[in-house]
Amino acid sequence: MDFGLVLQTDPPASAVVGLMRRAERNGFRYGWTFDSAVLWQEPFVIYSRILEHTTRLRVGPMVTNPGTRTWEVTASTFATLNDMYGNRTVCGIGRGDSAMRVAGRRPNTLARLGEAIDVIRDLAEGREAVVDGNPIRIPWVRDGKLPVWMAAYGPKALALAGQKADGFILQLADPFLTEWMVKAVRQAAADAGRDPDAVTVCVAAPAYVGEDLAHAREQCRWFGGMVGNHVADLVSRYGEHSGMVPEELTAYIKDRQGYDYSHHGRADNPSTDFVPDEIVDRFCLLGPPQAHIEKLRRLREMGVDQFAVYAMHDAREATIDAYGSEIIPAINAL
Repeated sequence: MDFGLVLQTDPPASAVVGLMRRAERNGFRYGWTFDSAVLWQEPFVIYSRILEHTTRLRVGPMVTNPGTRTWEVTASTFATLNDMYGNRTVCGIGRGDSAMRVAGRRPNTLARLGEAIDVIRDLAEGREAVVDGNPIRIPWVRDGKLPVWMAAYGPKALALAGQKADGFILQLADPFLTEWMVKAVRQAAADAGRDPDAVTVCVAAPAYVGEDLAHAREQCRWFGGMVGNHVADLVSRYGEHSGMVPEELTAYIKDRQGYDYSHHGRADNPSTDFVPDEIVDRFCLLGPPQAHIEKLRRLREMGVDQFAVYAMHDAREATIDAYGSEIIPAINAL
């Protein structure tokens, strides 16, 4: 199993670079960041510094979207980083939540997302693609490689990930939901004539290593609020009891009262009072190292290829170090 670190690009950027270097020293192979131009600093600028100051780490957004940048700009940016640092990027992409809504736009449609996945990958790898009706190609790309991993929760999005994406990003670590969603993605890949095992599965969630479970929950409760934005979209689209989406995912948002994006992804988010302890425990990895090891082993048995640690809490360095000294070696020993 691979491991990744997920950060917000809060200033100073040097701190983000420093944490990514720390992660690489501790055995992490991927460095991810949020991508929301109003809320945080521009990640692609920071990726260049991360790549310069690491040797093996692969970097990318978790996640970008097809709406905040034109597709040829996104592809060219990835291709430039790959040309400079040797194909060490991954394009995590989704419909867009905070990046679109904070700017007063609606998330992208799945149709637009599916088209963007193909176009961005083709352009970044040097092939011709059609953008707004015009065939274009980036002529200077040589031997470029850009895996495109799609974030998804709902049935139509899971199907699209299986049909088109090189990887599937699931932003929660609940074993029941992970098994349900991985099966849906792999079935969609098989139905599309693809090798279902060729789709990389990345589970991303907060991880907090420590004995004080109550404190860890309060530091990670924000995540249930963030996921709740996507769940609310699913409920509005499919209905609360449609059977299209498991109630294990949808039931907890019944008392949700809106969301303040100015606190998005932060431990002090006041919009997460509706998130019960049970959801925090299911969606996140909390407790002493052995608790993390046991849950990660379950996830790996379900076909998870990477666990990406959301480190938006007051124990970032300690958690990264604990993963490096105890958790990653234990997982990879078998």
